Amino acid sequence: MWTETITVNSLAEAARILHQRGNAARIVAGATDLILEIERGVRKGIETLIDISRVNGLDRIVLDEDGWIHLGAMVTHGQCAASKLIIEQAFPLARACWEVGAPQIRNRGTVAGNLITASPANDTIPALVALGAQVLLQSVNGERTVPLAQFYTGVRRTVMAVDEVLAEISFPALQAEQRGTFVKLGLRRAQAISVVNTAVLLTFSDGQVAQAVITLGSVAPTIIHAADAEAWLSGQTLDETTIQQAAHLAAQASRPIDDIRGGKDYRQEMVRVCVLRALRALARGEERQDYPARPVTLRTSAYGSFTRPVEPMVHRRGKDGPAIVTQINGKEYRIQDACHKTLLRMLREDAGLTGTKEGCAEGECGACTVWLDGMAVMSCLVPAARAHNARITTIEGMGANGQLDAVQQAFIDQGAVQCGYCTPGFVMSAAMLLKEMADPTVAEIKAAISGNLCRCTGYYSIVTAIEQAAKSKQSVG
Repeated sequence: MWTETITVNSLAEAARILHQRGNAARIVAGATDLILEIERGVRKGIETLIDISRVNGLDRIVLDEDGWIHLGAMVTHGQCAASKLIIEQAFPLARACWEVGAPQIRNRGTVAGNLITASPANDTIPALVALGAQVLLQSVNGERTVPLAQFYTGVRRTVMAVDEVLAEISFPALQAEQRGTFVKLGLRRAQAISVVNTAVLLTFSDGQVAQAVITLGSVAPTIIHAADAEAWLSGQTLDETTIQQAAHLAAQASRPIDDIRGGKDYRQEMVRVCVLRALRALARGEERQDYPARPVTLRTSAYGSFTRPVEPMVHRRGKDGPAIVTQINGKEYRIQDACHKTLLRMLREDAGLTGTKEGCAEGECGACTVWLDGMAVMSCLVPAARAHNARITTIEGMGANGQLDAVQQAFIDQGAVQCGYCTPGFVMSAAMLLKEMADPTVAEIKAAISGNLCRCTGYYSIVTAIEQAAKSKQSVG
C-alpha cells in the first residue's frame, strides 16, 4: 500500500512531484480504478498518492467560442451524465457516462481517469474517440496535445510519459446536422463492465448520411473504427437494408477474444446487434427516448462547489505525521497514521464507526456507502486522506434528537431488512436520493440503489420503503 498522500492545489505542483518521484507516485483523482489496481497488485511499488481532487476549477465543463467542449481533469461521470450541455451537444458521451458503474462510482470516477486506465472495455473512450476528442498533457517540461485516437498503444498502455498529467479533454460540440448515441452490452443493468460497446455518430445532409463514425469497444486491444461500415453508410439513406448491412460490416471489423464475460463469436454477434440498435434509434430519432429526464446523481450542492479547495498537505504514515482532521456526523476527529488506508478502514478502525460495512471492498456492493462533502460514495474506494477538511456522514449520523430518519423508519415498517448487512448502504443511498429529489419515481429509486446489492429481500420491500419515506418527508414539509 502507499505510505503517503500529498494533496496539491495546482496541476503544476502535481506535475513537479510526479517528475521527482517517477514510478513511485501516482496521480489520484476519483481513485475508483487506482485503489483496486493497488489492492490487486496490478500497480506495484507505489508509495505516494498525489491527490488533485481539491485543485480549484478542475471540475468545470465549458463550451468555448469556437464550439469546443472542455472537460477538466476532475469532471466526473456523474457530472457529464447530468450536464445539460453534454446531453444536448455531446449525447454519446452523456450516455456512456450514465452507463458507468452506479451513482456512487460516477460521483468519484473521473472521465480523465477512465481514459488513463486505458481498458478497451471502458465506456467513455469509444464515445470520445467518435466525437474527435483530444487530451492536453502537462509536465514540468510544458504541455502537448494528443488526439485521443493516437493516445493508446495497447491494452492499458498510453503515450503518457511517467511524469505527465492529463489536464483536460476537449472535443467539438455536435452540430445541428449531427446526431449520435452510445450502446453498451453488460452482464447486468448496472455495475457491469462492457461485453461490447459502440458509439455511433452520423452527419446528415438532405436526408442522407454524409459521414458516419462507428467506434467499437471491448473487441480489440484498443478502441477501433468499423471503417467498412462507416464507408458503406456514407451517401446512403438510413433505411433498414442499409442499417442491416452496416451492422454486419461492423461485426466483421471486430477482433474480440474469449474471456470470462463472453466468447469471441458471441461478442462479434453482439457488435452487430448493438450497432443495429444504435442505427435504428438514430433513424427513428429515438436515441434519447429512454434517457432519464432527471439523471440520479446522489449528490447535493449543500457544501458549495463540487470540490472544496484546501491548502497543500502531506500525510505520511506514522504516529508523528500530520493528523487527518475531518468532521464526521458533525463531530471533529483528528486521526493519526491512517493515510495509507481507505476511508472505509479509517471509519471503522480509527473512528470506531462500524455501521459502515465492508462487503466486497471493490466498489461492487454499496455496503460501505457514506456521504462525502454532499455526495454518496463507496468509501472502500476513497483514500483516507481525502477526508481531511471534509464533511462526512455515516449511518450513525442519520436521524436527529433520538428519532430515526424517515428512510430508516420506513425500512422497519416495510420489513425491508433481513440479515441487515447491506442495510446501512441502502439507507445512505436512499436518504441522499430524497435530498436530491423529493418525489422520485420508481425508476429513479431503482437508479439510486443500482450500486447497492442485497441477497435477502429481493428489493421489492426496499423500493416500497423508499416510496414511503418520500411520502413521509413530503407530508412533514
